[in-house]
Amino acid sequence: MAVLDVQERAVVPVPGFATAYVYDVVRYTVTRRLARIGEWLRSEHVVAQLIRFALVGGLSNVGYVLLFLALHGDGPQVANLIGSIVSTAVANELHRRLTFNAADRVRWYTAQVEGGALALAGLAISSGALALLTVAAPGLDDIAEAIAVVLITAAVGTLRFLTLRLWVF
Repeated sequence: MAVLDVQERAVVPVPGFATAYVYDVVRYTVTRRLARIGEWLRSEHVVAQLIRFALVGGLSNVGYVLLFLALHGDGPQVANLIGSIVSTAVANELHRRLTFNAADRVRWYTAQVEGGALALAGLAISSGALALLTVAAPGLDDIAEAIAVVLITAAVGTLRFLTLRLWVF
C-alpha cells in the first residue's frame, strides 16, 4: 500500500500487511531453496561429491601454497614435499568424512594409506614438473613456482577424484 505525499508529490510506501506478506513469502522461498541446495550438496550424487571434492581440494591447495611459501627458503623440493604430505593428510581425512561420507565404511588408516599412495603419484608428477620448471625457467620466483605446481596438482586431482570415488571410498 502507498500514500501520495501532497507536499512532495511523491509516492511513499506505507509498511503494512502486504509488505510483510511479500517479505515473508520471499524469505520462505529463499530459505527453502537454500535448504534444498544444501541437502543436495550433502547427497551422494556424483556432481555433489565433485563439488565437495573441489572445495576440499581448493582448501587443501591453499594450505599447500601457504606451507610452500613458508618453507621455500629451504628449497622448492623440500617445500613441495612437506606441503604435499601435510595437505594430503588433511585432504584424505576431509574426503573420507565429507566428500564421500565414508567415515563409517573406511577407517582413518585405510584412507591415509590408499589416499597417500595416490598422493605419492601426484607428488612424483609435481616434483618432476617442478624440476623441469626449475631447469626450463630458472628465474621464476616462488609464487610463480607455487602457481605452476597448483595447476599441475589440479590435473592430478581430477584423476585422484575418479580413483577415490571408484575404488577407495
